[in-house]
Amino acid sequence: MSNQKKYDSFRQTYPEFVYERYGYDVQPDGLHIVFRFRIGEDVCFEPTAFIPTRCFLHFEQPKEVMDALVFNIGMVELVSYWKCYCPPVVRVACGTLDDGQIAFWKKVYFNGLGEFFFTNGIHATMEDFMRIECLDVPMTECLNNLTAPATQAIKQSSNQANYLVPIGGGKDSVVTLELLASQDGVRVKPLIMNPRGATIGCVEAAGYGMDDVLVIYRSIDPLLLELNSQGCLNGHTPFSAMLACYTLLAAQLCGYGRIALSNEYSANESTVVGTTVNHQYSKGLEFENDFRQYVAEYLPTGAEYFSFLRPLSELQIAMLFSRFEKYHDIFRSCNAGSKQDIWCGKCAKCLFAYIILSPFIAPARLDSIFGKAMLDDMGLKPFFDQLTGQAETKPFECVGTIGEVHAALAMTLHRWYGDCRPALLRNYASHPTEDVRLDTLFDGHNLNDQELALLSRYVQAATV
Repeated sequence: MSNQKKYDSFRQTYPEFVYERYGYDVQPDGLHIVFRFRIGEDVCFEPTAFIPTRCFLHFEQPKEVMDALVFNIGMVELVSYWKCYCPPVVRVACGTLDDGQIAFWKKVYFNGLGEFFFTNGIHATMEDFMRIECLDVPMTECLNNLTAPATQAIKQSSNQANYLVPIGGGKDSVVTLELLASQDGVRVKPLIMNPRGATIGCVEAAGYGMDDVLVIYRSIDPLLLELNSQGCLNGHTPFSAMLACYTLLAAQLCGYGRIALSNEYSANESTVVGTTVNHQYSKGLEFENDFRQYVAEYLPTGAEYFSFLRPLSELQIAMLFSRFEKYHDIFRSCNAGSKQDIWCGKCAKCLFAYIILSPFIAPARLDSIFGKAMLDDMGLKPFFDQLTGQAETKPFECVGTIGEVHAALAMTLHRWYGDCRPALLRNYASHPTEDVRLDTLFDGHNLNDQELALLSRYVQAATV
């Protein structure tokens, strides 16, 4: 059966997805969160999250604030479970949404599932893929009473001079962490979701112990994986939108006023040329602006969400990262090798990371970082063609623009290679790259004047 037929059949068999409840419970070891989603009578999901106790966390928050933040985390978590059967109606039974909120979530779901629909060959429209309805009966489950009075002034508790920085283990968040921490009088708190080798290694290289890090453990209900193995629909969901909602809760708990993501200008480019399908939709500026407006209108928090690296290209970020040598043997951006904390050396993400760093790090050193001379591996030619725009689509990975790849290769050829080119570059013809400059910041961002000046200083210094 084709995926389109599966989609149509599932929607008839399972006409409704229900967001039944959310619960949170403060215990001595930390904050425990659980959600309950249901499809029909037999399919029930209960994903969980856990934030361990730290000396800088304050779990005694007003109940209406905790309810709002946790409820909205559930709103973004649900799409990973909805996609199994794609019911035409999503019924929210544990909170209320007005028309503006419904429009926001439908846009997040539809665009965040753009890759899911495209790769599965499913035709869907923003109007017909889902209808969101609410039951006006709150069903929260708060198992203890460790909440502050409802009259507490929430927005005054967030310090705008303090930054919460999510660390993913790659080069981008390292650059954000290093640049923001270089300022006098500013506190920077790393946040890690589901710690692994590279994320732990990066914060330790930056001088933090794990007791200084805000950690979130997020667990997927095993039933989702079981259903995927049985042939349910599966594919990419907007992870960064989910992270955004968790960071709001984290910032509230530690009183930090600025949530500094590390999403770059390049994330705005579509993955499929000529369409709006973008693997990185929830890393793009459109989502960032929509989310900031949603938070301002609907969520009682003093924290401000933005991307510190938005004015930069991937090439500029690579230039800055090349100067922080203590991370070069630690960072990882490979999804395939993340569990083993390795560069697999066989995927588009590995090849892109190698290419974008190649103008700034000598070939022998780069080979030692990645474990192989990737530009000499002809087995990577299909990915090379995707990255350089010779294929129909870019890789469905978090990679830079086609223009940035051409600019990096042109710089690499000029700096390191003469007539003796690596295998992947022997028949490569350089492309014009006038639109990619190392010393210019892009417009369209949410940085304040101080942050923009800081970024500009580092870029100018690195360019010189």
